Amino acid sequence: MTGREIDGHRVAVVGASGALGSRIARTLADRGAAVLLVGRDEDRLREVLAGAPVVVGDLGDATTGDRLVAAAQEHLGGLDGLVNAAGVAAFGSLLETPDEVIEEVFTTNVIGPAFLLRRVLPLLQESRGYVVNLSAVLAERPMAGMGAYSASKAALTALDRALRSELRRSGVDVLDVRPPHTETGLADRPVHGQAPRLPTGLDPDEVAARVVRAITDGEADLGSEAFGTAG
Repeated sequence: MTGREIDGHRVAVVGASGALGSRIARTLADRGAAVLLVGRDEDRLREVLAGAPVVVGDLGDATTGDRLVAAAQEHLGGLDGLVNAAGVAAFGSLLETPDEVIEEVFTTNVIGPAFLLRRVLPLLQESRGYVVNLSAVLAERPMAGMGAYSASKAALTALDRALRSELRRSGVDVLDVRPPHTETGLADRPVHGQAPRLPTGLDPDEVAARVVRAITDGEADLGSEAFGTAG
């Protein structure tokens, strides 16, 4: 991945109302980026960055990507980067996990991002920009009782690695981020089941700062070991 200066970049942050997404958006803005905020909760989005343009939508809705592209062109004049920090978690054995929960986990964590990227990549090819997808340590080390979630994150990481090769000639960089457990509150609001007892997670401020540093330093991959703990 090419090292990049953030100042002057036009970046869309998906999942910008969440603990990590909001912190990444603010960090990018503090570094001089113009940020487009994307998420499901308009009120929470508008609290992240005063005056920033907002797109309200769900990743499972393919038209969210169309509206993101339109908003980026209207408000930012294009796009240099896309950061996807959206996601949902589910707990429980596969046998105990309803079909609709498995579908929701994969729609939000894999299918939705793929829908989104198909629509946004032409803008990023124009600017020779970058994609950052927030996967998880479970893509590296799947966990019993989190089979659907682990599999969805492994699929997202596989998609990133394939895209990295596909997009090399067009100059679009793809960064896959797999942080250990982080105190985002995601485990407290799963779409199914109850989280097992987890160790104290990483500070989301530190994780957000590390992600932005990876962009500026041109890192091609950010595995769990890059965060200083096995998690």
